[in-house]
Amino acid sequence: MANIVIIGTQWGDEGKGKVVDLLAEYADLVVRFQGGNNAGHTMVVNGKQFISHIVPSGILQNKICIIGNGVVIDPKVLLEEIESLKSKGVSISPENLMISENAHIIMPYHKNIDLASESTKGENKIGTTGRGIGPCYEDKASRKGIRFVDFIDPEVFKEKVCSVLPEKNFILEKYLSDKALDADSIIKEYSFYAKQLAPFTKNVSVIIFNALKSGKQILFEGAQGTHLDIDHGTYPFVTSSNTVSGNAACGSGIGPKAITGVIGIVKAYTTRVGAGPFPTELFDETGDYMQKKGAEFGATTGRKRRCGWLDMVILRNAARLNSLTGLAITKLDVLGGIKTLKICTGYEYNGKIIEDMPASIKLLSACKPVYEEMPGWDEDISGIRIYENLPETTKQYLKRIEELIETPINIVSVGPGRDETIVINNPLKKS
Repeated sequence: MANIVIIGTQWGDEGKGKVVDLLAEYADLVVRFQGGNNAGHTMVVNGKQFISHIVPSGILQNKICIIGNGVVIDPKVLLEEIESLKSKGVSISPENLMISENAHIIMPYHKNIDLASESTKGENKIGTTGRGIGPCYEDKASRKGIRFVDFIDPEVFKEKVCSVLPEKNFILEKYLSDKALDADSIIKEYSFYAKQLAPFTKNVSVIIFNALKSGKQILFEGAQGTHLDIDHGTYPFVTSSNTVSGNAACGSGIGPKAITGVIGIVKAYTTRVGAGPFPTELFDETGDYMQKKGAEFGATTGRKRRCGWLDMVILRNAARLNSLTGLAITKLDVLGGIKTLKICTGYEYNGKIIEDMPASIKLLSACKPVYEEMPGWDEDISGIRIYENLPETTKQYLKRIEELIETPINIVSVGPGRDETIVINNPLKKS
């Protein structure tokens, strides 16, 4: 049996939601292991679009979906998302959606501090979504957080809110010049959410462990991308959690031996939302073409994504950090109509070629991409379902990606729909 981690290899927005939705048909459980509602996974099924922020993408395949302890959860947003999915005919109940009792709660003061803090940075903003993700992870690390098991216990929840709120109000009023929050109002509002979410709250580590023992197949769903990882990304222009595959074990409550493979999602070009260095970013008509044809707007924020050529430096970095066993190439159809394609194979800095990702943001910002050119294609490939039927230049482009990253391509996406996919090798298909 296979237990596969799905991670993004770039700066997020690679199309992980579609791939998880596609592969969930062959999985028994789908586990989200990090991040919060700063992520947005878009799925298109039978022409209908679904966007999830916290609920694992496998919910559309009616699989058992688990929100792991590594996720931070805004209970109001989660309840709204559940109701939105239900209104579109998706079945959700405590039988197919479970929340780790160790997952942390995003509180109102987290969101207020996030927004107020970002507004004080001026030109040095990092591009936070303002959802309270970072401040919630800060409280988790400083042992001031509120877990789901605390959240659904009225006495413990009240005690924790009253304990931490004076400090948060001091920061909001004295440092960020914002309004203080009222403990009673928070407790009343969030107690209402707790009653609704209590039936979903379980010891998911045991549930996953028992599923593994019984030979079930599990899909671990990551959010954001490798280069937004708090340790390995373009710090400080990163998210607040570990997005790499190694965190699938920690953020789910299982041991690393349970994982049998890691599929890296690679957009056929590169995009980035928010601030931070982006060596292959395009500021010309080609970049505009990618942005418009690819409908490059953030699923969570609606922000326009920056677009550029495929960058093999960051992909090689992702392959190493995640122990990739396979690739899923997405949005390949967007490149159709571009006469000459470019792939960045290295960076030039002070007359020297750099082939590995530098940790220094100052150095990375000064790097110039070294390109390899390849012929493009004019054909519309969105209707193709067999790899051999792709144009020769398209296959050459894919083959070159495999060579440069030294990892086989398992899946090729040629459109947003679940069916607009070429499956070369299904890592979860049961024999």
